[in-house]
Amino acid sequence: MPDHPFPLIPREADRKPPMKTLDEATAPPSKTQRKRAMEELQALGEDLVTLAAERLKKIDLPEELRAAVDQVQRMTRHDDARRRQMQYVGRLMRDVDPAPIRAALAAMRGESLEETARLHRIERRRADLLADEKVLYEIANAYPSLDLQHLRSLRRAALLEQERSKPPRSYRAIFQLLKDVEGSAARVADDDRHDEQ
Repeated sequence: MPDHPFPLIPREADRKPPMKTLDEATAPPSKTQRKRAMEELQALGEDLVTLAAERLKKIDLPEELRAAVDQVQRMTRHDDARRRQMQYVGRLMRDVDPAPIRAALAAMRGESLEETARLHRIERRRADLLADEKVLYEIANAYPSLDLQHLRSLRRAALLEQERSKPPRSYRAIFQLLKDVEGSAARVADDDRHDEQ
């Protein structure tokens, strides 16, 4: 007599998915997969439409796509015309590599690891600057285009704000200044790399 009165049936989680054959692995995507990919591109286009104009300018887009996105942004009513224009944006998105656009959107939202690390680095530099004035000269050496006098006055004002328990207006201004300077230095470095190629 068997140990178990009922035969053991493997649980759904224990079952291994069937291996794909060579034909299935090289087969073109199914209609469902193509539709899902188009819907993802449509959603990415909608994300572009919701961006503010100055943020949209920072993303490298083909002119035709940029014009279509601008036109959707100018549409005030959410009617069929806007829906058709959004479908057109989605169609244009099929001809564009979506990876750089996704990366740029993630960086703007602060979702990318590189952007988060960069913001933490700027925060540490700001804290070091407030703790020690020598850091001011290190920053000036790293970024020669920086207005040293302006940064020095912001540092003094931030220290006074902390001392008097006032709102951290200058403290935030230091962060924004360092962020802008580092961003412009990175863009110059990127332009130099593109010129070399």
